[in-house]
Amino acid sequence: MSSFFVHTFGCRCNHSDSAAIREQLARSARTETASAAEADLVVVNTCTVTHGTDRQVRQTVRRLRRDNPGARLIVTGCYAERDPAALASIRGVDLVVGNGDKERIAELAAEADGGHDAAGGRIIRTPLDDARDYLVAPMSRTGGHTRPFVKIQDGCDAACSYCVIPAVRGPGRSARPEDILGEVRRLVGEGYQEIVLTGVHLGTYGLKLAEPCSLASLLREILETPGLGRLRISSIEPMRFSREIVDLAAQRSVLARHFHIPVQTGSDSVLRRMRRPYTAARFRALLDSIAARVQGVCLGTDVIVGFPGETDADFQATCALIEDAPLAYVHVFPFSGRDGTRAWRLPHPVAPAVIRERARRLREISLRKNLAFRRQFAGREQLALTLSVEEDMGESIVLTDNYIHARVTQLRMPSNRLVRVRIDRVTPDATFAELVG
Repeated sequence: MSSFFVHTFGCRCNHSDSAAIREQLARSARTETASAAEADLVVVNTCTVTHGTDRQVRQTVRRLRRDNPGARLIVTGCYAERDPAALASIRGVDLVVGNGDKERIAELAAEADGGHDAAGGRIIRTPLDDARDYLVAPMSRTGGHTRPFVKIQDGCDAACSYCVIPAVRGPGRSARPEDILGEVRRLVGEGYQEIVLTGVHLGTYGLKLAEPCSLASLLREILETPGLGRLRISSIEPMRFSREIVDLAAQRSVLARHFHIPVQTGSDSVLRRMRRPYTAARFRALLDSIAARVQGVCLGTDVIVGFPGETDADFQATCALIEDAPLAYVHVFPFSGRDGTRAWRLPHPVAPAVIRERARRLREISLRKNLAFRRQFAGREQLALTLSVEEDMGESIVLTDNYIHARVTQLRMPSNRLVRVRIDRVTPDATFAELVG
């Protein structure tokens, strides 16, 4: 077996994991193909955040098997960790690998070489714990994406009542600062202009290391890396967002003016049932402080609609918070109960039709907020990164540090270049820019 293809579902952490899987398979003398149909080995890295995601995973696994009946098929990731038997029972799956064994996929694939086993999938699943070291995997194999996601932390020790992630990712674990700095320097040396730090509960980075350190102290060290073009941080929970990070963003232009801070709801009573340790007012104060300190900052959030017991008044509180806060966009998620979480047993479920309508209304608010945010920058210059077509944004797209995706007509420049652009025109559906100089 000499070729492979990796199909990825889910979050930035999953995309980072997939980059690590690509690296280990390439080091085992396999060649990555452009499609699953061409590969001898197909790896599906799964997500399990909702029932809908589980269904999409199963459909994709079956389709990949139909498209390539001769390939070895390995399924890994969070769904493989949560319910390996469900995936192993799908006809044509050869191997189901839990999150604790992802770093062994190349080795396990080599053991399984020699033809497809139609009898059913074998399950390999090592229990997750915080005794093992968390190692930074090489990230340069990004699957064509311009920006490597460096995962510096995995697992979560929080107890949000709706979330299955602690069960499928295990307890919080952090990579050592020296390993992270080494990977950042390597990526900068390979010419990457923007690096994204990611993790499951990023704000808890370093708290359980033998020599504890904070995310802010790690950022300060990374920002001293010679040649670093831009550093971006993925989602940070509001209860872990420190003033030091705000100060760094205000002082250092290399740190992207873009923060994603999940609120989940604007209702304090729902926050308590979600077991989220803050109030809506505290969240709003955090956003106000960031917006006042970091000019032009893009702030985004996540909201869950239809949490059990969410009343019309609760939903209106969420709408009011989103409308009034200095937010540029909202990711809206209809509530999806997960077996094994506390929320699975909560009474007073919200009717599906009500959930759909509430999600629609919040997405409308998000679109209005995003249009207003982008319009602020019409006629202004921004430093932007040219993206590849693999970013799924289309051709001739650049990304500003404050997370505006802009189209530069007939852009004659390869991806992974930092360029100056002027925002020329803003419409509800797109932003248009022109190169400066």
